[in-house]
Amino acid sequence: MKIDVLTLFPGMFAGPLDESIVKRARTAGKLDLQIHNLRDFTHDRHRTVDDRPFGGGPGMLLKPEPLFEAVEQLKTASTRVILLGPAGRKFTQSIARELAQQEHLLLVCGSYEGYDERVRTALAHDELSIGDYVLTNGALPAMIIVDCVTRLLPGVLGDDESAADESFSHGLLEYPQYTRPAEFRGLKVPDILLSGNHAEIEKWRREQAVQRTRERRPDLLDGRK
Repeated sequence: MKIDVLTLFPGMFAGPLDESIVKRARTAGKLDLQIHNLRDFTHDRHRTVDDRPFGGGPGMLLKPEPLFEAVEQLKTASTRVILLGPAGRKFTQSIARELAQQEHLLLVCGSYEGYDERVRTALAHDELSIGDYVLTNGALPAMIIVDCVTRLLPGVLGDDESAADESFSHGLLEYPQYTRPAEFRGLKVPDILLSGNHAEIEKWRREQAVQRTRERRPDLLDGRK
């Protein structure tokens, strides 16, 4: 997969995407990740990317000219252009699985008060938000989406079942998990997990996942039987 990120703050990406699973995916050639500075697509000596909104109001908006030029240079016929901003639909694991099937993603990081609306209407295929809160810019959401999508690419985790059996993979939080020793400071592993009865273990895990989800994220159960 190829992912391009368009941002005003490329330095923020140094480090987080050069470690762990994303680094291994890049080294193995499973992920081609490139970070681009939006200011490189300007043509004035001040490298201007923003201006005041028509009609007044606080803050500045990202101008259409550098964004159009950047996207038109970076995209191909297979590119999915995604804006990152609070007005987008909420990013979920199911959307991550959808994105992992794409050949090429172009993530456009919002800044200031957002985008000139013509960017949304004429350039973007989608707009995503990682949650109902305000961040300084779209760099952190881009990193989160890159990380989440990368771990879903075939062969990245080593065991592809790992990604299929995590929290949110089936619309539920993950069930409780334990490892050795079977007893630690008087705290014991549930007997069912030591029984060797795989059918009963799977049943227990399903029940525990539903219970945990009901207690902590009942919104995930809305509409489920």
